[in-house]
Amino acid sequence: MFESFDKSDPGRTLSFTYAGKSISAKPGMSVAAALLTHGVTAFRGTPVSGAARGPFCMMGACYDCLVLIDGVTVQACLTPVHEGLVVERVPITSEDA
Repeated sequence: MFESFDKSDPGRTLSFTYAGKSISAKPGMSVAAALLTHGVTAFRGTPVSGAARGPFCMMGACYDCLVLIDGVTVQACLTPVHEGLVVERVPITSEDA
């Protein structure tokens, strides 16, 4: 569905994991762009209903792309990928519902 416009240096990639799945990305990509390129469109569930949410604005205004990295909730669209990054879905706790 999504594809990178940058076709330069197709051999150079980084690898990170999202929800235990290995994801490859080009250096300089955001976590959100890399996940979208691999067909991941739902990054988290809403606290109230659990409805799927994913990147909407891709510029940090909407907060729909929240993910968990090293125990910290961050915006995937503003977070650059790096080798070995471990990205998880933000858990919905009983306190949220």
